[in-house]
Amino acid sequence: MRLTCTVNGTTRTTDDVWPGESLLYVLRERFGLPGSKNACEQGECGSCTVYLDGTAVCACLVAAGQAAGRDVRTVEGLAPEGELDPVQRAFLQTGAVQCGFCTPGLIVSVHDLLARVPHPSDPEIREALAGNLCRCTGYEKIMDAVRLAAAGSVNAGAAGLGGPAGAERAGS
Repeated sequence: MRLTCTVNGTTRTTDDVWPGESLLYVLRERFGLPGSKNACEQGECGSCTVYLDGTAVCACLVAAGQAAGRDVRTVEGLAPEGELDPVQRAFLQTGAVQCGFCTPGLIVSVHDLLARVPHPSDPEIREALAGNLCRCTGYEKIMDAVRLAAAGSVNAGAAGLGGPAGAERAGS
């Protein structure tokens, strides 16, 4: 089947999508957007979290055909070209990025949380991130990043990383 959807503001089309193909596979392999990670393929780890029509979803659980005609936003599409989203900057500034595998999903989840609850409490942060697993950080630096982003006190040039290279290190 042919799949056409809007990804990060651009209409994208791909052919020969098979019925069992996931949105995650299409994003990574067909559209060349490696930010969303493929880990558990069961919706348990959160590393593939993207927005689908403004709702955060695990892309591994969405059949590609379900995205037809819809709007998909990945971690690569959170900020304008060459910039970092305040959540990405907060992750860099607090040292919340370790191996980076879970980071894209965490960043999308935090972005979603702050859009819904601009100043979340620690229990609200923990609940919002419960579907995202991280094996490196111990979560405290991630909590610090969320608090920093919520406070709106993120430095524009966090850790001196701007532009595409910085974006890659902050969850792309």
